[in-house]
Amino acid sequence: MGKPAARLDALQAHYGSLAMEAALSTLLAVLLYVALKVGVDSIRHWRAKISVLVVGAGPVGLTAALVAVRSRKVLNLTLLDERTRAALLCRPQQIALDPRSVNFLLGLGVDFDNMEGCWDKEHFFTKIGIFQEHLLSILDQHKQQLGIRILLGTKFSDDFLKKNLASDWPKIIVLADGSCGESSTVLGISPEYIVESCNAYGANAVIERPDQRQVPTPEIRAHSLHFDLSAYGMDMTAMGKESPRPGFHLKIYGTFHNRYLALACPASDSKIERFLRHTLNSSIMKNIFHQSFNVYKMDIEPRVSELTLHHIQCSRRLFEIMLSHRRVTVAFIEDDNVVVTVEGEAARVLNFDTGQFDHVKESKYLVMQSYKRKANK
Repeated sequence: MGKPAARLDALQAHYGSLAMEAALSTLLAVLLYVALKVGVDSIRHWRAKISVLVVGAGPVGLTAALVAVRSRKVLNLTLLDERTRAALLCRPQQIALDPRSVNFLLGLGVDFDNMEGCWDKEHFFTKIGIFQEHLLSILDQHKQQLGIRILLGTKFSDDFLKKNLASDWPKIIVLADGSCGESSTVLGISPEYIVESCNAYGANAVIERPDQRQVPTPEIRAHSLHFDLSAYGMDMTAMGKESPRPGFHLKIYGTFHNRYLALACPASDSKIERFLRHTLNSSIMKNIFHQSFNVYKMDIEPRVSELTLHHIQCSRRLFEIMLSHRRVTVAFIEDDNVVVTVEGEAARVLNFDTGQFDHVKESKYLVMQSYKRKANK
């Protein structure tokens, strides 16, 4: 009985050893597979990342840079603007962010609680310089984890291309250097603009008051305004015989120091509109803005008096509001497989300032241009 029992124990030990070796081999194979998959996924994820160049550090350019960073698809990002940081941050103009823009920016990490400005009806109002400084600070926080270069005081030119991009072009270039920017021309994108009427007329005014602070304020809007111009020789009695016409729309915005006014009306053949479009008397528009401001201004700000009337600079007459937008807003550089997109006022701009900032700029015209980079670039 002792020999069969010993043989049985030996067999059990042998099979146990084989089972252990099989389990270890399976575990090793699984670990090797997991390690290989993680490695391949990491390489694939790394290879999927791209380099991005953003030209222009205005609100649109900075927002585009933040979108790129938050996408986690960026290997490195370069942001440049020919203006210095001080020049960017001292811009006194005010921007208005609607609820859609606010929610979009919150998703990018913008902290409105730590930004100087004011809220009104779910809209946020602040100075452009303050907004740009906040977005730049967010990008600065990501410099350590991501390859981010911020080149302020650097112009996008042929020399910049030769020194920085000759051997390593980014895969995406975002041009957001404003309506006066030259970056599109540098890349050879067609400079052709399409200009179309907005079927409206308008006028602008600015009131600079050195004694007031640069405090952001909510927008003030008034609608269906009608003006009595009988003091300027216009027969207002004949106005009653005309069919009812829509009135003017007024918007007051900006800081207490720099107050901006925009007056607009739909295009029509009304007598008062024709009068204001062709008048040679520049004091008429100044008086309209003067009286309108004093009626609709905030209670806490001072009125414009005859003594301070010289602080108002305004349009001499009503002008047609026109929209200009590039015929080509997307291009592809074949030699280097680079996609170029033109955004913000570099792509489309009104000849009429409204003080409104939209984070997403859409156009019903989108033309793709494909071309080869010039040899000297």
